[in-house]
Amino acid sequence: MAKLYFYYSAMNAGKTTTLLQSAYNYRERGMRTLILTPRLDDRGGRGGVVASRIGLRAEGTAFDRDSDLERLVEQDIAAHGKLGCVLVDESQFLSRAQVWQLSEVVDGLRIPVLCYGLRTDFRGELFEGSQYLLAWADELEEIKTICHSGKKATMNVRVDAQGRAVQDGPQVEIGGNERYVSVSRPEFKKVMRGEGLIEPLQAPLL
Repeated sequence: MAKLYFYYSAMNAGKTTTLLQSAYNYRERGMRTLILTPRLDDRGGRGGVVASRIGLRAEGTAFDRDSDLERLVEQDIAAHGKLGCVLVDESQFLSRAQVWQLSEVVDGLRIPVLCYGLRTDFRGELFEGSQYLLAWADELEEIKTICHSGKKATMNVRVDAQGRAVQDGPQVEIGGNERYVSVSRPEFKKVMRGEGLIEPLQAPLL
């Protein structure tokens, strides 16, 4: 039975790597996949390219905030044939309507949809896409990573050039290791109080 899955984590936990591995597994078994990625995320060099920090990359289909994802999937099937799976990168950027459209892909078209994204932003607030995936997904799974303290990292901190936690600003600001660090909740509380600096990871997005 097809399901809507949400794989969530803090930054730098390997979400995109896991997505690309899942896509490979489907293709290895002769099943075609469709990778969807928000156009605003151009860290792979341009919109539509899905790239992981360890060098894996694949072509995806870029979508905008007002794109109808159910229709996009239907058009892809009409053009290229049966789909084994739909995978969504950076799914925290989905709108409420788009999460519902993906649920229709599962329930109406009987195609599994695997979404990968952050749960919360740099202020500890839910993203819109994550909020409704947490509410409507059939299966939830955390992809774990660790804080520099050695504890499990569950929060994301946006940092400035001096390593200070950024307190205000727009919810969406695309960046990688130079702008975001994943930390445990106790560390999040500490740095948001202005106690100490955070050294961003040095490994670049490949």
